[in-house]
Amino acid sequence: MDNSYIMREDNISSEMFLGDLKPWNLQELKKTMKIFVVNYNETEMEFDLVGVHPAIANAFRRILLSEVPTMAIEKVMIYNNTSLIQDEILAHRLGLIPLKADPRRFDFKSEDEGTERDTLEFELKIKCTKNTNAKPDSTNPDELYVNNNVYSKHIKWLPMGRQSNRMKEADVGPVLDDILIAKLRPGHEIDVKMLAVKGIGQDHAKFSPVATATYRLLPQIELVTDVEGEQAVRLQSCFSPGVIGIKEGSNGKKKAYVENARYDSCSRNVLRHNDLKDAVRMGRKRDHFIFTIESTGALTPDNLFLGSVDVLMKKCKDLLDKLNRLES
Repeated sequence: MDNSYIMREDNISSEMFLGDLKPWNLQELKKTMKIFVVNYNETEMEFDLVGVHPAIANAFRRILLSEVPTMAIEKVMIYNNTSLIQDEILAHRLGLIPLKADPRRFDFKSEDEGTERDTLEFELKIKCTKNTNAKPDSTNPDELYVNNNVYSKHIKWLPMGRQSNRMKEADVGPVLDDILIAKLRPGHEIDVKMLAVKGIGQDHAKFSPVATATYRLLPQIELVTDVEGEQAVRLQSCFSPGVIGIKEGSNGKKKAYVENARYDSCSRNVLRHNDLKDAVRMGRKRDHFIFTIESTGALTPDNLFLGSVDVLMKKCKDLLDKLNRLES
């Protein structure tokens, strides 16, 4: 059973998976919890979360998906749309375009009319025309027409109030310039204005700051007997690349060894070979999680994780405050 099943079936009793894990203990957590960053760039991060209860790892995953805020287009005012895309589909596409705007610089919208503190305004105004300089025998739409493809780069920011003093268009516009919104032909026109506000993924998926946020348990693989010769090559083919290595043994034969169990996909292909299945012992370390965060681009993945920590801390504080009020 793979761990993706564990993460989906949250209603199943944890006793099925937690086994003999130690009971929750805050002091013990402070001693054992460790975080090691394995891979990092501006949009993706892979790190090891060690020494924590599965409930903590799953709490971070859930918060990243649905409770860390971000900015997204909420309202679309369509003044003209003669393209083949229906108004509601166009509005939906625009809402899903990730924005660079840092949500920490904005407030949650509390009034009907947006203000410079909680709203960003954008405009998309484009019309397709024939290219008079196109070759007569050309069949390429990119040569025949002008503005036949509508991309996210055509979205323009309209500063509200003093927003232009605090930020630049490059800081609030779409994360990518080449997101295709629509295809036009001569006579087609799109004229819309958009309002982006701060929200969370719990309200709508467009506010989710991550493309993916997943974790899996660290695989453990042990060779209980020596595997040599043709068996070593066959054993290597049963696992993902980089899991089983082959070296020359003292007797001159090829000998298998565990190179890096981290890359194992838990396929269990080795169990198909009767002469190999008893040579390998496989398992997972139940308090060692390989965590992966892929940001949509508004915030770097490390800031997203720190944001999930802040949300979890606030939840704990709110719960403690309520319990204290009940006691008093």
